[in-house]
This record gives sequence, structure tokens and C-alpha cells, in this order.
Amino acid sequence: MRDNSHVEILVVDDDAMSRRVLAQLLSAAGYNCSVSNDGSEALETIHARPPSLLLLDFDMPGLNGAEVLRRLRSDEDPTVAQIPAIMLTAHGSEQSEVSCLQAGADDFVTKPVNASVLRARIETQLRLRSMRRQLERQNDELEKWRRDLERDLAAARLTQQSLIPQKRLVLPGWQIATCYRPVIQVGGDIYGWLRMKDGRILFWIADGTGHGAAAALLTTLAKLLFHHGSMDHDSPASLMEAVDNDFRSTFGARSFMTAMCVALDPATGHAGVVGAGHPPLLVVLHDGTTQSVASVAPPLGLIKQAAFSETPIDLQPGDAFLLYTDGILRWGKDERRAPAPGQLEKILRHSGSSAEALLKQVLAQTAPENSAKAAPDDVAAIAVRREDRQ
Repeated sequence: MRDNSHVEILVVDDDAMSRRVLAQLLSAAGYNCSVSNDGSEALETIHARPPSLLLLDFDMPGLNGAEVLRRLRSDEDPTVAQIPAIMLTAHGSEQSEVSCLQAGADDFVTKPVNASVLRARIETQLRLRSMRRQLERQNDELEKWRRDLERDLAAARLTQQSLIPQKRLVLPGWQIATCYRPVIQVGGDIYGWLRMKDGRILFWIADGTGHGAAAALLTTLAKLLFHHGSMDHDSPASLMEAVDNDFRSTFGARSFMTAMCVALDPATGHAGVVGAGHPPLLVVLHDGTTQSVASVAPPLGLIKQAAFSETPIDLQPGDAFLLYTDGILRWGKDERRAPAPGQLEKILRHSGSSAEALLKQVLAQTAPENSAKAAPDDVAAIAVRREDRQ
């Protein structure tokens, strides 16, 4: 049997007999019961100690039940404003029922009161009150979780921002332009550059699975692996193999990452390209023609002993290349279909005379910032162009 000893019910009725009968009935059911003989006294009692439930007579001199409820429902204290209230009325008409509900009552009982009906109505309102409080607690927990998540994402964002190069690389004879747009505060895309042991500049880009704080951790690991690997390996293929082995040993094939790198000799324009499950490198030549270099290895972390091979390219003055993540391929200016790498090549043919113009043209056609459509994926890109001879 339910323990009602913790339930406080206030009975408000100007009729002494009714108050006594109701108090006896409620006490017999195990409720704690107090009484008030008019609306003004009831309001003072409620503000001093809000009850669990209110039994309120509709017809009373002075402040009637409807006016008492109106004042309670407009109270600034939610504990007072949300007290369950059952109106007691001697009128069984439909208009009386409507009046009770319009006044703010949760339910009503017609006099003379049927004890079983009253107890059932009280139990119903107490259950609803309990459910409302449980929902409020869950909402409070959800709000706390949301604040904690935003705090974590903010911390992850600061971490990731420290990993993304903040200053443009100054490389005599070359132009470099970059773009990074995560879907939320942090994303799974990252890029960077570093100087290899043989003096070449390695441009690299990677795309990990997922978004949010977990993706930020993947990008952190990616940068560490590329920079650590560059200390021991002098070719992009062996470097990518080392990153793959370390990545797989960390996650055991439970996560993966696509990547591509270009090892560039700034003096000669000779470069080696290695891709692992990543969208093809796009090259635009000074005469407007384009070519692409596809990934020949699977994404990093998927299989043991993946084979990585280097594809050579030769960049003449006026030539450029574009490293990018598949966020560009998933978000087209034409909302009916996303662009394919071949369509990107066509965009590159009209990309202007600088790395900045090239990247701006690609983004304008594939991932416009002012689009009303939400971005489906993170976008990151590096454009590198060899300057024309003077």
C-alpha cells in the first residue's frame, strides 16, 4: 500500500462540516491534512508552506475558489504556481465543469463528495505531479549535460585550433592558401606541413571518422603521427606507412582515417604524392589543363601491411595543386547533386592566377559560406601554386 504520510493536502472550504468530513476522509487514507476556512487564509498558508495538493471549494464568500487559483497560477514561485488543485463544486453542470478548468483547476469533484472518486482524483494528480518533477529533474540533467558538452567542445576547439596552422607558410616562389570549416565547433579534418629530412616540404591532409570531441582527438593523433614519422622517414611513402601502422596499433581497425600528402621540392617543383583512401589530388597546369592523382592505398588503420607507393609530379611555373577533404564533394552548389572530382577539375581550369583565387573559386562553387543549406561535412583544403617566372 502506498505511503501517503509525506503528502500534505490543504482543504479550503467555508463550510465547517465539509472541512471536517474531508479532513477525516483524507486522514483515514493516510494523508497529512490541514484546513482553511476562506481564500485569503488559504493564500497565506500556501505561501508560508506550499502543500502537495489543494482541495478548493468553488463557491466561497470573499475570494472564491476561481480567484484563489488565478492568483496562485500567476505567482512567480513555480512551487506555488504549479500546485495541483482539485476544485470542489456543488454544481454538476457542464458549465460548472468548464468554469473550474478555466479557473486553473487540474480536476474537479462534485459535492457531495464520493470518497472513492476523490481518492482516485487525488492519486491521479499526485502521480502527474511526480512525473512532472521527474521530467524537470531530467531536463535539469539534460541541461547540465549540454553545458558540459559545450565546455568540452570549446576545449576541443581550442586544442584543434592550436593544431591547425594559424600562419600561412611563406615559401619563396610559391603561394599557399588554406581553408578549414568544421560542421560544429570541432571536426575530423586536419592539415599541415612540415620539413622533411631531405629538405622537401611535406603538405599533408587527413579526414578522420566522426565529429566533435572524439574527432578532435583523432586529428590530434594524426598531427602527432605525421610529425613524429617525419623524423625517421625520408620519403612520403614510408612516412605514410609509419602513420598507418601507428594508427592501426592504436585503434585496432576500429577507426580509420583517409589521408594524402605531397612531398615538394620548392627549388625544382618535383613532388611525390601518396594517398590513402583520400579524394584524388587535383593539379591544374599553367596552360589550363588539369590532371588528378588518385589514392592507391586504402584508408589508414584498416588493414595490415598496406602498400604505399609514390606518384611523381612535376610542377612548372604557373602550375598548382589542390589537397582537399571529401566535405567539398558532399556539398555542391547545386543542391540536387554533389560535385565529382571531375567537376572540380573543370572548376580549376578557370581558377585565376593565384592560390588564393584558385581556392576561392573552388569553395564558391562547392561550399559557399552564405548557403542556406547546412553543411553535411567538414571542409578543409590546401591550394599550392608555383609562381610565374618574372
